[in-house]
Amino acid sequence: MSRIRIALLYGGRSGEHEISLRSAEAIIAGLNPDKYQISRYFIGLDGKWDPGPILPVPGAHPDIDVVFPVLHGTFGEDGTMQGLLELADLPYVGGNVLASAVSMDKDIMKRVCRDQGLPVVDYLVLSRDEMDAAAVAAKLPFPMFVKPANLGSSVGISKAHDLAELEAALAMAAEFDRKIIVERGVEGREFECAVLGNENPAASVPCEILPSKEFYDYEDKYLLNLAKVELPAKLSAEDTAEMRRLAVACYEAVGCEGMGRVDFLRENTTGKLFINEINTIPGFTSISMYPKMWEYTGIPYGDLLDRLIELALERHAQKQATRFTR
Repeated sequence: MSRIRIALLYGGRSGEHEISLRSAEAIIAGLNPDKYQISRYFIGLDGKWDPGPILPVPGAHPDIDVVFPVLHGTFGEDGTMQGLLELADLPYVGGNVLASAVSMDKDIMKRVCRDQGLPVVDYLVLSRDEMDAAAVAAKLPFPMFVKPANLGSSVGISKAHDLAELEAALAMAAEFDRKIIVERGVEGREFECAVLGNENPAASVPCEILPSKEFYDYEDKYLLNLAKVELPAKLSAEDTAEMRRLAVACYEAVGCEGMGRVDFLRENTTGKLFINEINTIPGFTSISMYPKMWEYTGIPYGDLLDRLIELALERHAQKQATRFTR
């Protein structure tokens, strides 16, 4: 049987470039060489492709059976790359254009979830040109989290305890995005739950993140190697079931397919669960929790990659039955 030809896209123009490189190497090591033939498509921080770009023309790449985008963050996880692959009429792993764009924008994602009756933390949206820290402080209590609306891996995120810290946090977030999210700080526990599937998605057993710092920032995630993870999370059976239910509900609300990791907060004082965000191209590094949660739930790393590729091919086959012209 001939091998499936995989085009692996990695790198990219985002603050998560280095994480993408690490995810890509882990995926390459995890793909069965007897089943797959891998072609690398590296995108530099300057946006240049090596060896060359995928062209937005159907039939231009007869040597590619399916694309595996491992591009975290801007220009890879936000619908832009998915749009290119749709124009090229190539099957690809992960969410489509709409799901990727909605999930990447923390404001839009929260609106969609809230419309479906799903729990999200109180928040405000600011633009880069209109950042009034005093006005924000009049509407939300300290502490607050300040985030670029369209970035992942905790890049550009700060926790503000007072007005001076809020002003500094807004300025830093504005370096990374024109839209800034300010959320009410929730004192509590952090959890993650992996979701897999197209029409009938399923959620994994969740894990709890135990940061070594005040919150789980970029340094704590990827540099310090001090954060701890509890898998499975120490939750009651009822709370575990509810988290898995909410993870699938969030995934379906944004129209996600293939894969997604939903992050949660559980407030200490009330015990209430809040959906924090969804990542449509979660990390696949050696320390990434998306594959670890599925391994614990019964799907080993290699089998998980197989399933993601199957889901991409299934969705593309279904799309072929759709008419685009009269």
